[in-house]
Amino acid sequence: MNTSSDLHWEEIYQAKGEQQTSWFRSHLDESLRWIDGLGLPAGAPLLDVGGGRSTLVDDLLARHFTDISVLDLSAAALAQSRARLGERGDSVTWLPGDITAVALPASHYALWHDRAVFHFLIEADAQQHYVDAAARAVQPAGHAVIATFAEDGPERCSGLPVNRYSASMLAARFAPCFEMLGHRRDVHRTPFDTDQIFTYVHLRRRPEAAGAPAL
Repeated sequence: MNTSSDLHWEEIYQAKGEQQTSWFRSHLDESLRWIDGLGLPAGAPLLDVGGGRSTLVDDLLARHFTDISVLDLSAAALAQSRARLGERGDSVTWLPGDITAVALPASHYALWHDRAVFHFLIEADAQQHYVDAAARAVQPAGHAVIATFAEDGPERCSGLPVNRYSASMLAARFAPCFEMLGHRRDVHRTPFDTDQIFTYVHLRRRPEAAGAPAL
């Protein structure tokens, strides 16, 4: 686990309120459009990678999903989300940890969601660990909705460099274990009245025979 990165995000979430972070959005509308379109049953296991303080968990609970996990490097961010939800947060699985290192149940999740974690992984090894984790944890024929900064998006976020992606670049990075079913661009208006351009891709997990990494 990258302890320096852990400390960076802990300091961010302890020092800044929601409106002081560029990624804040009262509802992740674009993510929700993709998720709503999947028609998943209420009991489908869902994982929000880098969920932190995001309100996606609130909206998933409002849609009556019952098996939601939220993972983030920052324990402080998870604690703030849990406090915001009150008793409703007791039904959520909160997972503090690094997605490139954490152990997740195999072939478990019907949906893997990530808005703005993958683009922070600059090194090829970290990217591959992430892709391998997704390939192991998502059910065969399960879904992944992943958003990164687009090729014309910001070059840095929260003081850190990012990689920027087109849809075809993301699809290639997650092949051969995932196939791309759709993609869109999204313009996020930050609390500072600036625009951040995102690439969203909808990926589907190929069958195990397609070459998932061994456990």
